[in-house]
Amino acid sequence: MNRMRTRIAAFIVSVLFLILSGCASGTGSASVPEGPVWSTLQPAGTVPLSYATQFSITDYDGGYRLIEIETGGRFLLVGEDQPVPRELDGDITVLKTPLDRIYLAATSAMDFFRALDRICCIRLSGSNAKDWYIEEARLAMEKGDLLFAGKYSAPDYELIFSEQCDLAIESTMIYHTPKIKEQLEKLGVPVLVERSSYEEDPLGRMEWIKVYGALLGESEKASELFDLEVREVEPLLDQQKTGKKVAFFYITTTGTVNVRKTGDYVARMIALAGGEYVFSDLDSGSALSTVNMTMESFYDGAKDADILIYNSTIDSELYSMDDLIRKSGLLADFKAVKNGDVWCTGKNLFQEPTGFGKLIAEMHRVFTDDIPASGEMDYLHKLT
Repeated sequence: MNRMRTRIAAFIVSVLFLILSGCASGTGSASVPEGPVWSTLQPAGTVPLSYATQFSITDYDGGYRLIEIETGGRFLLVGEDQPVPRELDGDITVLKTPLDRIYLAATSAMDFFRALDRICCIRLSGSNAKDWYIEEARLAMEKGDLLFAGKYSAPDYELIFSEQCDLAIESTMIYHTPKIKEQLEKLGVPVLVERSSYEEDPLGRMEWIKVYGALLGESEKASELFDLEVREVEPLLDQQKTGKKVAFFYITTTGTVNVRKTGDYVARMIALAGGEYVFSDLDSGSALSTVNMTMESFYDGAKDADILIYNSTIDSELYSMDDLIRKSGLLADFKAVKNGDVWCTGKNLFQEPTGFGKLIAEMHRVFTDDIPASGEMDYLHKLT
């Protein structure tokens, strides 16, 4: 019954969209100046990138800006008073700026809006207030400035249409439900699938703030914020390795252990912080950045690790060694457990990619026993 209601609502909204679009095109087209032919416009420069490989941003004559996302399409930013270029390539999606009624279903992107002080540009969320660890997002939902419009796999089409959403930002999970992406586009809502999580370098993932800076007209601020985070890491790049062997993991509900593959950006963060990731040759052959292994296999690979870091972003946070050992008695035999060198991430970790520079610096402090006198850090806490 719920599925049938969703289909009916989507159909009604589609009809309304076609009617209103027809009215709009009949009344306003005469006043819109004719745009230049796209092929005649020349590139005028590119936004410099230091680490990111999954996107590019190119400026064109006439004040146009083109964002190209690896395997994710091309998006032409056109100002409110600018004419849309004619004869555009078929894979270019026009985004009329300013963009200030966004449906955000890609959770990790919220932190970029927060850093740019532009959460106000997001009207609809794919997460409920209780699921946000970014305080500004949670408060915006509690105040009603930000509305829940269904998760990526079950969006509220009627609400999205009625709120005149001007852009949907999705993670690559949307590719598992392609009909939803198609339906949003039929409603006139452009869909941008962001790929920051596909950056192998954690600094490349942070550099995606430049994409959001371009979308929101805050490119200069985005570059400044990125440079500031990079400066957190730069002092570590030329330092000698600490020699500390590190495991990063969590235990699933079925008892297997989820670890990052060798090429994952978390393994790269450990290396930038001066550590040595214990699974240095782990590659399952799949496109996923993680792999599950048996506890016995994890024991063989990580029992002699100097430091264990428990990933709480999927599982619940741990605060004591007893919390950890309750997950599996085998962990009591690990070197790091015996030496009391086990740490846990906060739940905010992967919702705050702009803090990766600080996280790498915190990892370095852990690896060098340079812990603040207060013992408090933003992303890591020690199990007692």
